[in-house]
Amino acid sequence: MPSANADNPQIPLAKPVDQIPVGTVRTLRRKARECRACPLWRHGTQTVFGVGPEDAPVMLVGEQPGLQEDLQGLPFVGPSGGLLDRALEEAGLPRSALYVTNTVKHFKYELRGEAKLHKRANAAEQAACRMWLAAELLRVHPRVVVGLGAMAAQTMFGNAFRITRERGQWREIGQDTRGIASWHPSAVLRMPEKRRREEAYGELVRDLRAVAGVL
Repeated sequence: MPSANADNPQIPLAKPVDQIPVGTVRTLRRKARECRACPLWRHGTQTVFGVGPEDAPVMLVGEQPGLQEDLQGLPFVGPSGGLLDRALEEAGLPRSALYVTNTVKHFKYELRGEAKLHKRANAAEQAACRMWLAAELLRVHPRVVVGLGAMAAQTMFGNAFRITRERGQWREIGQDTRGIASWHPSAVLRMPEKRRREEAYGELVRDLRAVAGVL
């Protein structure tokens, strides 16, 4: 295993990762299927690993899988994925050219009757999964990392980061890598007021256009 990301400037994460799995993305995906580092594997249908080219210049990092992602085994394929696809198209960023992943690789939920309602992964669960994100960053080595949502942004920039006041601001992270954060599509969808949803969606598109502009 390689050393912690404190010793490896190619891994732009706010906190060190002690042990980082190695291999191609395909190998990492296979290894992650057997991960037992936290209890989330007991309840999720499957590990939801990242997808995209190994040499992608941009990595989109979301928070954690939802119900549809859990069922299909792919990131951003539910309602938030539909909104993300629309925003990427407007921004001129082909999704097929990007590497798309999540901070946490298993669906966490609580049961309400027969419904599985999304529940945020806690700090320990996020920490346990950080090695997989570190491995993806090390393998893909993107020029730009986009954190979608507070969890992803704080994983990259630290717990003090606030989407509400620091969204859309560029940061130099890692070696030859820039970072930026924006709204998570699911957060946009949950906003109760139509006017605010439209504003936040416009901000997401603007941030993604900024990414397209530096490539």
